[in-house]
Amino acid sequence: MLNNSSKIMFLSILIMGTLISISANSWLGAWMGLEINLLSFIPLMSDNKLMSSESSLKYFLTQALASSVLLFSIILFLLNNSNKIFNYLMEMMIMSSLLLKSGSAPFHFWFPNVMEGLSWMNSLILMTWQKIAPLMLISYIINKPLIIISIVLSSLIGALGGLNQTSLHKLMAYSSINHLGWMLAAMYMSNTLWMTYFMFYSFLTFTMIFLFNMFKISYINQLFSLFFYSKTMKFFLFFNLLSLGGLPPFLGFFPKLMVIQEMTNNNQLMLLTFMVLMTLITLYFYIRLTYSAFMLNYYENIWLNNSNFKSMNMKIFMIFSFVSSFGLFLISSLYFLF
Repeated sequence: MLNNSSKIMFLSILIMGTLISISANSWLGAWMGLEINLLSFIPLMSDNKLMSSESSLKYFLTQALASSVLLFSIILFLLNNSNKIFNYLMEMMIMSSLLLKSGSAPFHFWFPNVMEGLSWMNSLILMTWQKIAPLMLISYIINKPLIIISIVLSSLIGALGGLNQTSLHKLMAYSSINHLGWMLAAMYMSNTLWMTYFMFYSFLTFTMIFLFNMFKISYINQLFSLFFYSKTMKFFLFFNLLSLGGLPPFLGFFPKLMVIQEMTNNNQLMLLTFMVLMTLITLYFYIRLTYSAFMLNYYENIWLNNSNFKSMNMKIFMIFSFVSSFGLFLISSLYFLF
């Protein structure tokens, strides 16, 4: 287990690596930033959780493969500028390696398995901060056929993969893959749009993981017995889940609405219809979870103390939950006022 000073150091290097990547003016500079980012995240992953060593090894091998393909493609791309077909293939290879780094389908195979072995705070870093640099680099080199394939497969796998899960880590991983499909679609339309979507997604993910981490919840059956003392908490938890799924009138619907509007304006109706249908499947498993939790009360197996609900962390969570649940009303009110 790392002590706090080591964590702060590696976290600082992690942030620096991402900033180097997104501000680099050459592909080699961007690759260097990605490597710094990777090598500082590995020590952060190795905490005292049972499967953390396995997860860090899987993450390292996958990212090392992506990095080597990226470096190889960059060198070939820089050496040969005359042949258009060759350059097009190298662009596809660069983009494929970045999609692998971000965990987008069809290169998603490592993502749920790595998530399963991480603590909630490391999972949060992996689902949010670790996606910034690869996504930013993808936005520089969008390859139309490859990004559309990735959008379709990310939406499909993110929706179907979460159906059978009992682990909340894997559920959040597949939810993240589904959101990645929407982010890539937003990126296909405009840069500002995907950045806005990413900020909303990060906020909603943070709100959920804040709660899971506070009560050390890892499996769905723990949710059912968790909020016996506080029905309000139970409502807020599932409001957040539905908001993350993008159900109106919650805040999570707002970024999806922006993407729907932009894609409609650009006549991407077939792709949009498919994405919305896949999102309905993700909403189905969130609603099924919600329905079970509200219908069932486990009087035995109450393992929490009522004082947990009166802590400072709980007050912070309630504020975030309120914004997540009713943020769309706040945004609408501000829009009509100004």
